[in-house]
Amino acid sequence: MIQSMTGYGKAVVAYKEKKIHVEIKSLNSKQLDLNTRIAPLYREKEMEMRQMVAEALIRGKVDLCLWVEKDTLVDATPINASLVENYYNQIKSIADKTGIPVPADWFYTLLRMPDVLAKTDVEELEEEEWLAARDAVKEALKNLVDFRTQEGAALQKKFTEKIDNIADLLASIEPYEQSRVEKIRARIIDGLQQIPGVEYDKNRLEQELIYYIEKLDISEEKQRLANHLKYFRDTMNEPAGQGKKLGFIAQEMGREINTTGSKSNQAEMQNIVVKMKDELEQIKEQVLNAL
Repeated sequence: MIQSMTGYGKAVVAYKEKKIHVEIKSLNSKQLDLNTRIAPLYREKEMEMRQMVAEALIRGKVDLCLWVEKDTLVDATPINASLVENYYNQIKSIADKTGIPVPADWFYTLLRMPDVLAKTDVEELEEEEWLAARDAVKEALKNLVDFRTQEGAALQKKFTEKIDNIADLLASIEPYEQSRVEKIRARIIDGLQQIPGVEYDKNRLEQELIYYIEKLDISEEKQRLANHLKYFRDTMNEPAGQGKKLGFIAQEMGREINTTGSKSNQAEMQNIVVKMKDELEQIKEQVLNAL
């Protein structure tokens, strides 16, 4: 079944006082083009996350964002009480020695001193927390793949409709193809008869007509186009990841339609060819989004 390269997936996993958020978006691209925005604590696991994305999504322009929402009470910056006391004693001592007045608002002054509100502890990623974050990435990827599958089903329905239209148009050429042989014959004979005093060999005329008609014959083009239509249908039902293959088949379909058009010396047939080209063009536009 077809998958679209357009998708969106999100997941939230709770770990202690944290909520780990993962958001992944994808658009169409010829290969995997992955951009990441990862909270500093989890950057050491970026390569592992990239591998998870590559295995799940194959290709596409992908944006992965991982951030952490912490409890505001737990995440409050601690005040370094011993450092505040040290600053207080130093300022009071200087004031006593120099006669400079002490601050009117001690807390305002002390809390603005260097490193009083600075975090000194270095947070390290625990294995248990990484497993929780990895589960969030997995869930977001699963949601994105589900989204791609839904979009792919809509694409496949559209492709099937267009392929059916081309097949119907191809079948509608046959009546005009059969009648044009007689029209060509009648037009040539009528033209010869209008030339005064011209005699022609009927056997030779038949041979020339056969040669001329064979050059305009589109039987092979019709057969090849029918084969391409069937191949396109079969490929749509193969496992996901056949987008490039569908694009190549669409190109081959275009070649047969163009050749049919160049051999169609009848207005009705040329009109049908134009309609087939229109249906195929819509396929080519949408197939760029197929995985």
